[in-house]
Amino acid sequence: MPSNLKRDLGLSETFAVAVGAMIGSGIFILPGIAWVLAGPAAVAAFVIAAILVLPAALAVAEMSTAMPEDGGPYLYVERSMGPLLGTVAGVGTWLMLSLKSALALVGGVPYLVYVSPTLEQFVLPLAISLAVFFTLLNLLSAEGSGKLQFGIVAVLVLILGALVVSGAPDIQFDRTGGAFDPRTDGILAATAIVFISYAGLTKIGAVAEEVKDPGRNLPLAIVGALGFVAVIYALIVYLAIGVLDIQSAIDSGALTPEGEGPIIALVADQTLGVVGVFAIVLAALLALASTANAGLLAASRFPFAMARDGVFPDRFETVSERFATPMPAILLSGAVLVAMVFLPIQQVAAFGSAFQILVFILLNVALIGFREGAIPEYDPAFEVPLYPWMPLFGILGGAVVLSYMSLVAILGALGIAALAVVWYLGYVRYYRGGVDRESAVRTGVRQSVGASAVERTRQLFDSNREYDVLVAITEQTSERARQDMVRIATDLGRLRTTVVSVIEFIDVPDHLFPERNPRVSRSPVPDWVTETAPEWYPREPESARSNGGDARGNDGDKPASALQTSPSAAPDTSIEYRHIDSEDHTEAILDVATYEGIDLLLLERQTGETISRLLGRSEVERVLRNAPCDVALVEDRGFETVNEIAVTNRGRGPYDPLKLLLADAIAEETGAEINLIQAVPEDAPPRRREAAETYHAELISVLTVPARSTVLETDAPLEGIARFVGQADLLVTGISRGGFRDRLGLSASHELVESVDCTAIIVQTRDARRKSLIERFLMEYLF
Repeated sequence: MPSNLKRDLGLSETFAVAVGAMIGSGIFILPGIAWVLAGPAAVAAFVIAAILVLPAALAVAEMSTAMPEDGGPYLYVERSMGPLLGTVAGVGTWLMLSLKSALALVGGVPYLVYVSPTLEQFVLPLAISLAVFFTLLNLLSAEGSGKLQFGIVAVLVLILGALVVSGAPDIQFDRTGGAFDPRTDGILAATAIVFISYAGLTKIGAVAEEVKDPGRNLPLAIVGALGFVAVIYALIVYLAIGVLDIQSAIDSGALTPEGEGPIIALVADQTLGVVGVFAIVLAALLALASTANAGLLAASRFPFAMARDGVFPDRFETVSERFATPMPAILLSGAVLVAMVFLPIQQVAAFGSAFQILVFILLNVALIGFREGAIPEYDPAFEVPLYPWMPLFGILGGAVVLSYMSLVAILGALGIAALAVVWYLGYVRYYRGGVDRESAVRTGVRQSVGASAVERTRQLFDSNREYDVLVAITEQTSERARQDMVRIATDLGRLRTTVVSVIEFIDVPDHLFPERNPRVSRSPVPDWVTETAPEWYPREPESARSNGGDARGNDGDKPASALQTSPSAAPDTSIEYRHIDSEDHTEAILDVATYEGIDLLLLERQTGETISRLLGRSEVERVLRNAPCDVALVEDRGFETVNEIAVTNRGRGPYDPLKLLLADAIAEETGAEINLIQAVPEDAPPRRREAAETYHAELISVLTVPARSTVLETDAPLEGIARFVGQADLLVTGISRGGFRDRLGLSASHELVESVDCTAIIVQTRDARRKSLIERFLMEYLF
């Protein structure tokens, strides 16, 4: 999204922002804490943490070149996984950057006190003054802030380099034994603690819109800064452990039992003397000031980016015409920074560590979302190597490190996430009505689901397996429905080898000692069947017998009368007829479907059985809940002439392939055109409509008859679909697993059938019954 921000951060300034955002607590506060947890292996902990951060660094490098806009983690997560998770990442990271900046400003306390205990009383005023100074500096120019950052980092690196060179001869290698041993007890706990040292790396993505030549400078700055800082950390921590007797420092009170304190100043005191101590104190102050400045520079871009997307109020996307900086966003972030200086930051900062790890995990997930989402607009100048193993490694590594965080830190991170969710639901969804944009993940999953549905449809159309259809006729079946169900069943033979079993189920009075199995009677095919299928002529097989058997075929009788196709017409369909006497025709239908391996059961839809449906005693309800095969209910209102067949998908979700097979077969016989009808919300993003149209186009390429696509934009899908179905001669729709509304006949499918005048076929597949509530919700949410 274009803006009025200047691209005035070159490679050196960008590199300095990234380095300055990391060098701070990692060197001046955490080495002693890591040593208490892992001993000399604290060095390895810093190296392992850098390795675990590498996937997120590479992910940021790739995504920032594809989207060189301000916003950082918020922008990447929001575009990939949607506005809710984007808000969580954005609001949380904004607060964490402000918190870390405030922590950096007051983090020089131990070093100032080490020089002069009387300076402790000036720490808070100095922190507030620096917060105001950096706010004003960022208001005036990002370039000025970046150049100051470069200068701070340059001085800091020179001082630390001098410390390493002068202190190297004093290293006692017996103290550093096992420094790089990853098997040391406590090393993962130490890694979890020092992981936060690299959290500032993602800040560079927040100012991507102000970087010159982002395709080149961003990946170089990000990856280069990570490698550079990892080396600095390893050298300084190795030096501190080798020069300083840390345990003695703890025993003397120079460091706390937890290892907190001016550990690097103690090292300088032994290697460089008083001058070295003052130099390190200066370096510590510069490093913490650098962290605060880089944090404010990056933090202010989060309200700016979120305001552009409607997640924050519009005023925060305003850019100063004079200074070309987002003034309202900077002022807000500066005010938050000043306020956080007064908070018990040491306790609250623990929450930030766990949250930063969550952000690193989300960044790797976001990268996968973009790659798998197949978004045409996503065209990065730099790509993460070893995909997908690199981001998967980052996700797994982050999860492992997170498991070693304290429960309080994890709960704090979840609390920050919950705060962001409340903001999104209250302000974005309720007050502003949501965000009109779709995530790459959702688009990619929809495309994947659509492609899978098309493939299943193609497999059903191309299958050479014999398809067994049972036309179940009871005493309640109307004469017209009998004929039309046979007509529908035999039409399937136009597309695949089909065996149609037309069975009349006759109810007989209950007996005192009921028979275990219903009786099957073989008889000639009645005239109404031959009249329904004039393309077939009756031929009595020599093996036909009229004696009985049971519905399970236990008596071994051969099929009796059959309609065999003539050589010149529909050679892939045969019909057999019989009738079955039973005390419970519904149970008999289910037995035949089960023991004869029926693929599709055709049954007339019954209406006016609300109480029976509610109690689960309706014939149709029992069949829908227990049939081992696909079921098609026919609401027969006559369809002697069929010019258009409407196929719907209950408003949302992919089409069941069986619905398309039935519609295509009937259209083959009647010469009708198929109309694929699907509804999407009125405020649906353009990608959603495009995905639906692409999905329809792919389905139409599978069909064997003329077809067209109708995608409706409506928030009342039932009414919208009904208007288009009203122009059709036949409706083919679907029904999900029988729930409470289905039992009452109040589901969307039943309501749609009742609202139109044409004949309807309601399909329930075995797969639809097996889908859980969550699966059905996801399918409808995606489509």
